Amino acid sequence: MKNEDFRRAGHRFVDWIADYFENVEDYPVVSRLEPGDVKKAIPAAPPVRGEDMEAIFRDFQDLILPGITHWQHPGWFAYFPANNSPASVLGELLTAGIGAQCMSWQTSPAATELEEVVMDWLRQMIGLPAGFSGVIQDTASTSTLCAVLSAREKASGYGVNETGLMPALTAYASEEVHSSADKAIRIAGIGMRNFRRLPADDRFALVPGKLEEALVRDKEAGLVPAFVMATVGTTSSGAIDPLRAVGEICRRHGVWFHVDAAWAGTAALLPEKRWILDGAETADSLVFNPHKWMATNFDCSAYFVRDPAALVRTFEIHPEYLKTGVDAKVKNYRDWGIQLGRRFRALKLWFVVRSYGVEGLQALVREHIRLAGLFRDRVEADRRFELLAPVDLGLVCFRLNDGRDETALNELNRRFLAAVNAGGTIFLTQTTLRGRFTLRFVVGARTTEERHVRAAWDVIAAAAGEALKG
Repeated sequence: MKNEDFRRAGHRFVDWIADYFENVEDYPVVSRLEPGDVKKAIPAAPPVRGEDMEAIFRDFQDLILPGITHWQHPGWFAYFPANNSPASVLGELLTAGIGAQCMSWQTSPAATELEEVVMDWLRQMIGLPAGFSGVIQDTASTSTLCAVLSAREKASGYGVNETGLMPALTAYASEEVHSSADKAIRIAGIGMRNFRRLPADDRFALVPGKLEEALVRDKEAGLVPAFVMATVGTTSSGAIDPLRAVGEICRRHGVWFHVDAAWAGTAALLPEKRWILDGAETADSLVFNPHKWMATNFDCSAYFVRDPAALVRTFEIHPEYLKTGVDAKVKNYRDWGIQLGRRFRALKLWFVVRSYGVEGLQALVREHIRLAGLFRDRVEADRRFELLAPVDLGLVCFRLNDGRDETALNELNRRFLAAVNAGGTIFLTQTTLRGRFTLRFVVGARTTEERHVRAAWDVIAAAAGEALKG
């Protein structure tokens, strides 16, 4: 492609994206295609000769766009948000255009040093102590794996014990913990048989006493407790584990303490919500995702550690072809995680923080929490519904309940959810809380306004009426 052709197409694509930002509400929030529809529309063999960008873009609009689920839609109340913003998209555009591979300081000094600065900005913004250092990972799943691997190496003495064998390590979390913890435990070789999922209280939070009992029991059995994970904002219920109590237990027993605040950590931007990270200073590591609730498009996961040396010792590599003359003076982020090659993720994050400012980001999150409270109030005021979990942030867990038995209630609410989503104007997802089928209503999309929440309630209330007739 000639540069003038690129320039022409680029202008058109940016115009299209700007129109998409403005008109995303006009699309059905979830794709209406059936499985296989997109594959059938695309040739099975690659083109022999290059094609004109006009034809490619036309096929994007005709073949690909109908198969997109629109996460930026103001009717998106599912999962957790995965926000973007104009500033973030522009930063991503420059990242793609530069095409830098940012594995070390030498491969792009600005990428490394900007990441250092922006991560310290984030540390200050959410109230972590000055001793924490940060690095950008791709997702919280990767950040959690980094924490588990660091915990494994520390607990095993960064090698093997005097018998020549790895000790039998154990890991601990609430029964409400995210499934990424299971994956990390498996990959790290600790194994699911050594992963203790502990009971939660009536607010779905980890019970510190149960954790201490499990640690003592495993130590007495000759096992080596290595890793504890607490969650701030669990996926199913938004529960907030008691970080300070858990951290004090971990310190007494010498266990790595990791905090997963992937979604909810962004709420700590607000002084009035900073309590959710009370005790985080006792953690060895903490993660939250700007790509969820902080207007930074996927992927961008902020991973903080109290002892960077423990992280680097787990991942550092020194082949001759990666050595440079400045290694002793700089950070090489290839040694701060699993990946060798790294994208310039800090650039879009820098664009977002500078474009919004701390106050602008606070206003975005504060409004979402207000809107979730508005929806919660509607649920509580309607006798057909019940709340199933506390509403501390932007997640409301609820269901229909007309008094039938639990099996029938679960089936009723499955039908109810399907009816809510059928119209295409809003999208909710589900979970199970103590065996109860639960609808999750998450306010977090950048484009969502009060009118969208009120319209969503109208859809939900109407679907409830129909479901209860059945």
